[in-house]
Amino acid sequence: MGETEGKKEEADYKRLHTFPLVRHSDMPEEMRVETMELCVTACEKFSNNNESAAKMIKETMDKKFGSSWHVVIGEGFGFEITHEVKNLLYLYFGGTLAVCVWKCS
Repeated sequence: MGETEGKKEEADYKRLHTFPLVRHSDMPEEMRVETMELCVTACEKFSNNNESAAKMIKETMDKKFGSSWHVVIGEGFGFEITHEVKNLLYLYFGGTLAVCVWKCS
């Protein structure tokens, strides 16, 4: 397999995984859609800096839906959280990037 073929396959893989895949959510539909769009925007804007993407998501969620939002973005991690009911979104984006957004006071 040539170098050109490898780059083409990688580009095809990234194109297939440019949509958010919701793993779990108990948010109301409107909030979930807004949060998903925010997560996609932040992850695309800061594709090489998960910390900045998480900060953007958290600050926006705090302003829009009240304080105490938490955000984790990364690959290959496990977590166990306590959250307020109807305030959790866990999704995958870009193939391997996991994004978890939740609120707890």
